[in-house]
Amino acid sequence: MTDKAALSQGIASPATGVSAQTRTMLWILLIVYIFNFLDRQIVNILAEPIKADLGLSDTELGLLAGPAFAVFYALLGIPIARYADKEGTNRVRLISLALAIWSAMTAVCGLAQNFVQLLFARIGVGVGEAGCTPAAHSLISDSVAPEKRSSAIAFYGLGVPIGSLIGLIIGGIVNDLYGWRVALMLVGLPGLLLALVVLFVMREPRHSRTAEDAAAAAATVPLSTGEAMREIFASRAFVYILIAASVTAFLGYGKGLWTISFFIRSHGLSTTEAGLSMAVVLGLAGVAGTWLGGKLADKFGARDKRHILTFPAYGMAVAAPVLFLGYLTEDWRIAVALLVLPTMLNAAYYGPAYGCVQGLVQPRARAVAASIMLFGQNLIGLGLGPFLFGVLSDALQPLAGQESVRWVLYGAAWLGLIPAFFFWRASLRLKAELKSG
Repeated sequence: MTDKAALSQGIASPATGVSAQTRTMLWILLIVYIFNFLDRQIVNILAEPIKADLGLSDTELGLLAGPAFAVFYALLGIPIARYADKEGTNRVRLISLALAIWSAMTAVCGLAQNFVQLLFARIGVGVGEAGCTPAAHSLISDSVAPEKRSSAIAFYGLGVPIGSLIGLIIGGIVNDLYGWRVALMLVGLPGLLLALVVLFVMREPRHSRTAEDAAAAAATVPLSTGEAMREIFASRAFVYILIAASVTAFLGYGKGLWTISFFIRSHGLSTTEAGLSMAVVLGLAGVAGTWLGGKLADKFGARDKRHILTFPAYGMAVAAPVLFLGYLTEDWRIAVALLVLPTMLNAAYYGPAYGCVQGLVQPRARAVAASIMLFGQNLIGLGLGPFLFGVLSDALQPLAGQESVRWVLYGAAWLGLIPAFFFWRASLRLKAELKSG
């Protein structure tokens, strides 16, 4: 029985009845993605000490957290995904190389002595991470039955909240004990060892095909970039999901950085206190939401495909007013408590959205489809979110003073209604557009 057939009888995370090769692949990819977000997001908890040490403005801080990483990540993502979609590409080696590059550059960030040096090091992190997720989604989709795809990709997506959680805890504690430079080197260097594990333990599914499957794949005419793009954007559901996911990322990355600064500036927490508090919100609540979103999508999507996106759509609508109240309250403990539910609901989109994307195109365009999603999420989300939040905070300081970040977050809470609308619109198209394979 192939990995895909085995998973059709089980679930999309490691479980009884799933082949050992697939279980190993899913777990290793999860760990890789944890390192991906750990290295990417640890800058959030270190933002204030970095700003103080290097004498940065909020705008420069937002530039380091956003565009410095996201522009190169987004621009390189599509050509790397085209390479991953080629039949002869070894996606395992690609992920291993990408991991080694971004881990080394994270450690280099800890050596930076000024804004320009840190800027180029963050660019290096973005260059490395561009090679990870499109290839990983393609690997998962080749190994998992369509009816379990949302759960499988949600399992991989647990790396987002888990990596963020670990980064907040390690970053806050190590910074208070040894400084932000040691924190960056501490989280970067272990990734070099993990890159070797990926290279020598994981297997490329393309090498495990039967002779007949391999011959059929080799005979398939690859799509040109233009053909892949036309197929992808011919799907109205894909366009709606792309808009929703991009706005979600814009708000998520912006809030991820500046909510921590909000707790430090407005509530007087230390980096350790802010890191541990936000670890509960961004980490544990994010894990719960990501997992629940994938499970509900597969369960209710089996009855009606439009329900794959029902929970993300309605969940984000509910999250907006609760999030606003969390930023409004003056008691930081109540604020943390109020942020738990919105964080969980806003995290539920990952598995359903990316699972749908993989089902809206043929296999030859899957990595490219994922890379376009990542292009939007990172260029618009990570590229503009932290940066524009910082620009707005600087602009509002003459009026709001120390509370300028809080004012920016007020608006961000209500903007969550935009992705809720577009996920709902996309759900109405899924029955007609989702493919069976």
